[in-house]
Amino acid sequence: MTVAGLSYNVYITRELNLRDAEDHGYYQGREAPPGFALYGVFLTVCNDGHGFRAPLTTFTIEDTQGNRFHPLPLPRNNIFAYRSHRLSHAACIPQTGSPAFSAPTGGALLLFEFPLSALENRPLELLIEGRTSPSAPVQTKRVELDI
Repeated sequence: MTVAGLSYNVYITRELNLRDAEDHGYYQGREAPPGFALYGVFLTVCNDGHGFRAPLTTFTIEDTQGNRFHPLPLPRNNIFAYRSHRLSHAACIPQTGSPAFSAPTGGALLLFEFPLSALENRPLELLIEGRTSPSAPVQTKRVELDI
């Protein structure tokens, strides 16, 4: 889907089990507290247009009750983390050939923590809200997540 001139593709959404070797590679932080879960949303963002574009985007997960969850900040040294930066024509996040691009998940990581009770309020949707400039109107698209 296209938001504010950039192409977004959600490849996979999955619960992260930090005791699993692959999942621990994606995130080395603390486990979710009892009654909560960590979910990774793996996506790509590409500039299919001409010139340079910077993703001025926020991501939120919303359940059917209107509860909203925001991505957790990830350490600077996390090579899978989604990091917004200016993209030239045909450039993507994650960069082609990077570990995040080449991993089985095929995308940059947005990490969310939410209560297990939110799973009862499915479908969960990822809201992608972007703008072409700080003064431009916000464009919003929704992606139903396979959780």
